[in-house]
Amino acid sequence: MRIVIVGTAYPLRGGIAHYVSLLYTTLIRRGHDVKVITFKRQYPKILFPGKSQDEKGDLLDPIQTEIVIDSINPLTWRKAGAIAAQFKPDLILFKYWMPFFAPAYGVIARTAKRLTRKQGHECKIAFIADNVLPHEKRPGDIALTKFAFRPVDYFIIQSESVERDLKSVDPDAKFIRLDHPIYEIFGPRIDRVLARKKLSIPDETPAILFFGYIRKYKGLDILLRAMPKIIENLPEIRLIIAGEFYGDEKDYHLLIEELMIPAKNLVLATDYIPNDEVSTYFSAANVAVLPYRSATQSGIVQIAYNFDVPVIATNVGGLAEIVIDKISGLISHEATPEAIAEKVSAFFLESMEQKLTEGVIIEKKKYSWDTFAEGIEKLVETPHGN
Repeated sequence: MRIVIVGTAYPLRGGIAHYVSLLYTTLIRRGHDVKVITFKRQYPKILFPGKSQDEKGDLLDPIQTEIVIDSINPLTWRKAGAIAAQFKPDLILFKYWMPFFAPAYGVIARTAKRLTRKQGHECKIAFIADNVLPHEKRPGDIALTKFAFRPVDYFIIQSESVERDLKSVDPDAKFIRLDHPIYEIFGPRIDRVLARKKLSIPDETPAILFFGYIRKYKGLDILLRAMPKIIENLPEIRLIIAGEFYGDEKDYHLLIEELMIPAKNLVLATDYIPNDEVSTYFSAANVAVLPYRSATQSGIVQIAYNFDVPVIATNVGGLAEIVIDKISGLISHEATPEAIAEKVSAFFLESMEQKLTEGVIIEKKKYSWDTFAEGIEKLVETPHGN
């Protein structure tokens, strides 16, 4: 099968680029011809709150890409559609996550479809929808989303939350559900003692991890407000905060001061974590904590599972579909400091780590890249949606 993937790809950074790399590698290994079309400019600097859009570290295998798309230059959208059509694909897969990219994706999809038909060849368009509606909503989101979705034959969704949002935007949408695979790109787990030595954490000290971009919907402030109660129960605990601030970090530092959280209880690595350092943070932690206010799914769970680390998460979006309460982690039914403090304290005081780690090892077997690829292959065997 000939497949084009459109989305963020190395050397651009972040979870979506990692996802595209792993999907590309899996499809190539399964015997498909694959082309990746990616961005030469993903975000204008004025709209990008982080420090850099480029990847650091050396764990990603370079993949062959066409670096074409400028998110704010429509001429490049048509060019990308033409390049996709020249490949004569059976399927074009778009990795979609926010309406900002809807105009570009809509034009690329329409251009590719029109040109392949002129060639006497039919290709299917599929969107892998991380989100349908964004976490941080803006006027025009629904109109832009509908524009992008109109030429799509099939959607690939990864949680019930996204399914509900998709049906709200397009009740007639044709979709399949394929679970988000494990992120295997960061290398193996390393010895906990070695990982903790790198972070200056004592061997037997309880340690929790907040990992990834720091954005309001991810609730780091909720976890910080939980820390005084957690410290009361577990005086030596360490909260590892590993990830780059998206926006002004001053508010978080002021909150730490206001709550009088002792410096010894915090390990701050508030910069983008290179690929080859990710294993250090997960290997050092007993449990990852996702105190999210909202979510669809989260790639952070799949990274934690890769390292056999249990997860404490709030019951938002699709998180409770992946974090199985009291099996592979704990679910907090409220995104409040009190509820998070209760779950974190219980995890350690009731000695849950071994049992939940064993649950992770079993649970993560569901989330293989080959299973995901098999689902994609079946799309081409089914009748056209549009």
